[in-house]
Amino acid sequence: MASSSSPHVSTARQPLRQLRIPGERANGAAVVAAVLGVPRREARVALRAHARRIEAAAWSAAAGLEPRTNSGGRRRGEAAVCAAPGQVAGRSAGVGRSAGMEVALATAAVVAMGTGNRVLYKLALVPLRQYPFFLAQFATFGYVVVYFSILYLRYQAGTVTDEMLSLPQKPFILVGLLEALAAAAGMAAGAVLSGASIPILSQTYLVWQLLLSAIFLKRRYKVNEITGCFLVTVGVVITVASGSGAGASFQSSGILWPLLMILSFFLQAADTVLKEIIFIDAAKNLKGGSVDLFVVNSYGSAYQAIFMCLLLPFLSKLWGIPFHLLPTYIRDGAACFLNMGSLSSGCEGAPLLPLLFVLVNMGFNISLLHLLKISSAVVSCLASTFSVPLSIYAFTLPLPYIGVASTLPPGFVAGAVVLIAGLLLYSLPQPQNCGKTLDKRNE
Repeated sequence: MASSSSPHVSTARQPLRQLRIPGERANGAAVVAAVLGVPRREARVALRAHARRIEAAAWSAAAGLEPRTNSGGRRRGEAAVCAAPGQVAGRSAGVGRSAGMEVALATAAVVAMGTGNRVLYKLALVPLRQYPFFLAQFATFGYVVVYFSILYLRYQAGTVTDEMLSLPQKPFILVGLLEALAAAAGMAAGAVLSGASIPILSQTYLVWQLLLSAIFLKRRYKVNEITGCFLVTVGVVITVASGSGAGASFQSSGILWPLLMILSFFLQAADTVLKEIIFIDAAKNLKGGSVDLFVVNSYGSAYQAIFMCLLLPFLSKLWGIPFHLLPTYIRDGAACFLNMGSLSSGCEGAPLLPLLFVLVNMGFNISLLHLLKISSAVVSCLASTFSVPLSIYAFTLPLPYIGVASTLPPGFVAGAVVLIAGLLLYSLPQPQNCGKTLDKRNE
């Protein structure tokens, strides 16, 4: 919709007209767009792009960075390799401290959302205990609708640009394929393995993260970081395995299903590392800009939904649902979800509990992707891992619909102490010697 022809510009936007990028003439497109009354979305896009260029120039001036050259990709990769945990590469010390605070807040959000996600999933299955496959598919396809709705609103507001939407689609297709295959492998193994063994096997996810980041992102991890990740893994295993009978579960399930679950976590790790690569490459393609995380979420979820449709015959068989009866199963699951009709008996708590789970799960995915964007795949994995003992403790509380609260496993305190020690060890500040390293490489 075009704006009115009045040349009036709000006072909130007037300061942008006086800003200039150091060493360059100001781009007048933003001001002209607002003054001449071009469509409002285009004006907002121009103003936001102008502000992003000013911000990027300020960071470059503060950090003493040279303009991008033909070797900019190599320099960017080297800076990312040298970046300390929780610090965005290429920023000055002051901006780095601000980025560190942003990472800390994002980590807290991931931990809180991750804990709520695990607890609410258990609660959502109380009314939908006969329809877990329906809940999984409802979440998968529901996210596509919600993410693209948010993407459209952000596009209209000028936050998402045409350049972001025109990024190469092959990485997003691969993201969707990895997520669909990971879900299929996880469902197949999860139908056989016990609940206590899955969190233990999930610690291989962190190992895959370290290996894939070292291979594809050329990251070098210090001794304290590797040791910290190891302690985090040990802490979770101690917390979950103590008194759970996980060892007997592994013996009874054989070797195939644990290996399939490990493959599922490998695919998930590859997915998160690929998303980090997408963010890094997008910064280069957008000339210093940053792709909006809802672009990544929306495209990835859409392709995942497409691949899930192709896998539906296989997935329905895993859940013991004949494919020709799948429409009936979906219809009955929807009736239980809405808590309506003759099939609503035993569906008490719906639709509130399933909807709460879907909303919190969506918030968890968004916060996790945001943390990955501003830090790294390994940091996001560590934050997500910290929610495991917190969710175990949450189930000892008198939660509704659960019944008798569970008791803490004998090794909970010891495991939590080891886990926290690992997180602290990983986060130890390191001396900033990246400049010397880069200088030696450039000689």
